[in-house]
Amino acid sequence: MTAFPPPPLRDRLLDPSGGVVYHLRALRHRHRLWAPFHRVVAGWLADWQPPRRELVIVGPNAGYALPAGFLARFEAVTALEPDPLARWLLRRRRDAAQLRFGRLDCLATPDGLAHLAARFPAAAILFSNVLGQLDAPAADWQTLLARHLPRHAWASYHDVISTGACPAHREACTVSGAETLAATLARFWTDRQLEVIDHRSFRLTGSGPFGYAVWPLTPRCWHLVEWARHRPADQA
Repeated sequence: MTAFPPPPLRDRLLDPSGGVVYHLRALRHRHRLWAPFHRVVAGWLADWQPPRRELVIVGPNAGYALPAGFLARFEAVTALEPDPLARWLLRRRRDAAQLRFGRLDCLATPDGLAHLAARFPAAAILFSNVLGQLDAPAADWQTLLARHLPRHAWASYHDVISTGACPAHREACTVSGAETLAATLARFWTDRQLEVIDHRSFRLTGSGPFGYAVWPLTPRCWHLVEWARHRPADQA
């Protein structure tokens, strides 16, 4: 690990992937437009049972997608969240009694995940729809996760692509075998000329199964979200 200290997590109230605009969208859409996607996330998290009593959540925002009672599954929860308004809202959840906030920016530098692993050696880690919103600081997220978190139980749901095209099929699915991004997109969109923004986060682990669901951020902006998880070899 580098001798330099990790960067602190700086407050960001205005951010392209969060901030005030995102809170306003949540206020408008979370109980109707976002509700089907949030039910899928709740199912993913219910099935994720890491053998750890400590949890670190990276980028939870206000926890809009986290089901009620999720935080109470753990004896200690640390959230790494740069948005001060999101932290204020997250603290007011009914299941937030054991919640505290950390200041480690683990996604900004190539060794950030190494610092995360060292600071929280006994924790499970949840990347809460954040890795697809940020470019990896080196290589790609799959490489960095495999390099720095092989001994941690971790899970991530993250944007794979975004598009303005409404999907023809909206049912979430699980994919166990090898599959290209184009083949996965074809499960939801039938247009072979689909224009997308690739968030470079497809298949973050070396093996599946992987979950996929569509999330309408707005009525005109759709995201394909992937669910991936890693279990250390000694816990397999």
